[in-house]
Amino acid sequence: MECPVQKLNDLSRCLTRLEPDSTLICVIELSLKSWLVAGIVPGVERHPLKKLAPEGNQLKELLRRWGDEAYRAGRRISRITVAFEAGRDGFWLARWLRTQGIEAYVIHPSSVAVSREHRRAKTDRLDTELLKRAFLGWLRGEPGHCSMAAIPTLEEEDARRPSREREHLVGERVRITNRLKATFARLGIRDFKPVQRNAADRLEALRTPEGMRLSPNTMAELRRDMTRLRLVVEQIKEIEVARLRALEVAGCQNSQSMVRMLVRVTGIGIETAACWRMRFCRGISGIGARSRAMLG
Repeated sequence: MECPVQKLNDLSRCLTRLEPDSTLICVIELSLKSWLVAGIVPGVERHPLKKLAPEGNQLKELLRRWGDEAYRAGRRISRITVAFEAGRDGFWLARWLRTQGIEAYVIHPSSVAVSREHRRAKTDRLDTELLKRAFLGWLRGEPGHCSMAAIPTLEEEDARRPSREREHLVGERVRITNRLKATFARLGIRDFKPVQRNAADRLEALRTPEGMRLSPNTMAELRRDMTRLRLVVEQIKEIEVARLRALEVAGCQNSQSMVRMLVRVTGIGIETAACWRMRFCRGISGIGARSRAMLG
């Protein structure tokens, strides 16, 4: 059974007509140690709920058993749909399910409406019920229930890793720099810049306002932080150089030509260009008309 092809930028509703008597609907609440699977089985009044180990083959076997239950109830399953929220597990499960001939969708967590009037109980069982109602409404084509995330290929996910790693490293650089500045401020030293290249060599010459040298423990802490900072800065540069090299090697390939064109716009760097290229590949709007005209 082949999965219907979704049009880009149209993930807010299902494009395939829902046939309740022949469609097995399933949602999964993913966690580190287990999966809670809830289903709507045609011909079966109860809505089954099963806790599984986080393993794809067990999920496939459970769907097969539910399909057999529907067959014994006089229903023939021609379509199996599975949905779960985007999270730590990423998209591997959706890709694997699609290779097994199962429609798999990944729900944007923020698109599922919840009551804000008062504090609500939150358990895996209640979360599966909420997901089930939202997914069922989405399958019916009704607006406002939830929206789906575009499922990237392994190559597309790998292409995002340099930008995401760099973002993490930049945040780490900021945290280390702020910690160093806080340490110097605590000692009354205001004019020392820990981000300078020779900052570690100038520590011995530092004096507090009282004219005292830095204490041994403080000096050791500062040197360790500066060593971490130097390593983080080197890794950021390594990522940037590798990305520029890959951009030059790629030449005029469609996926990279967009980045090269966007970089020529004043005020747009490689980070922003790569981010926008990902948004275009996923069919997500949000770029101005001027940039669209340049790419057109």
